[in-house]
Amino acid sequence: MQQPLSWILLLYELPAAKSSQRVNFWRRLKKFGALPLKTSAYLLPNTPIHGERFQWLAQEIRDSGGEATLITVSEIENLSVHAVIALFNEARAVDYNELIAALNHLLRRKRRSDNFASDLERLRARFSEIQEIDFFDSPRGHNAETLLRRAEGHGYGAKKAAPRLRVKDFQGKTWLTRPRPEIDRVGSAWLIRRFIDPQAKFVFARNPRKMPAAIPFDMLDVEFTHHGEDCTFETFLKRFGIQNKRALIVGEMIHDADLEDDKFGRNDCRGLIRIFRGWAMLGLSDQDVLEKGFECFDALYANLRKS
Repeated sequence: MQQPLSWILLLYELPAAKSSQRVNFWRRLKKFGALPLKTSAYLLPNTPIHGERFQWLAQEIRDSGGEATLITVSEIENLSVHAVIALFNEARAVDYNELIAALNHLLRRKRRSDNFASDLERLRARFSEIQEIDFFDSPRGHNAETLLRRAEGHGYGAKKAAPRLRVKDFQGKTWLTRPRPEIDRVGSAWLIRRFIDPQAKFVFARNPRKMPAAIPFDMLDVEFTHHGEDCTFETFLKRFGIQNKRALIVGEMIHDADLEDDKFGRNDCRGLIRIFRGWAMLGLSDQDVLEKGFECFDALYANLRKS
């Protein structure tokens, strides 16, 4: 969805005795994807469907003996548009992370589960529910969808190894990935620039078909992305035969931070995720996040020399 020019804010108050209705309204607001700003203050992008939902809810609150006010605002004090969008994405990341944990658990017990198909269908339905309220394409949605595809059989299990690629065939290229880069995309771009294509240029779009001349990565249904149990960084390591010891360790760190399956037992990079999200909240451009992220990975790589 396009960046909204305004927001719709619901302020409400219920009598103290209406605790069960309070819980019911909270569940409804959560289902709508509303963002809690303060107690009994909830925010949504100002669209017709959101306005209608808030209007019906406000009327129900008044009918229950409470008070409700709807306000359309273009600015929120002390919060930039980027910061508000980041808060919505963080809320959806919590939902996606719960789904990712459930999918990882399902994949681990696949061969022992008599209810695999029904469990997968339930998680697929949950993914659709989260997508409905993922107004700004939270980056964690990509990870959840990738795991869903693994569980459904796309890229899961034994598979013929992809051919090794030559670095000299990938010089001076333009590389494309999704907006709002986080740890796997920033790390992969760093790896490209340092070990594959020193003159690489990076651009951002949601659909690789919009830039057919660019090489897409960390997107669905492209060559350089998650495959099997590998994150995109690991895919690059394998496809280009990169055996640098420190780069392999960085790959393990990114895998555990991005996929959260504790495959390698490394927690070193998880703090970087918060840093990247913080830069997004501050309104840094995708290119700025990438360049600052390169500095983080340069420092991490240098520090691993002591290991």
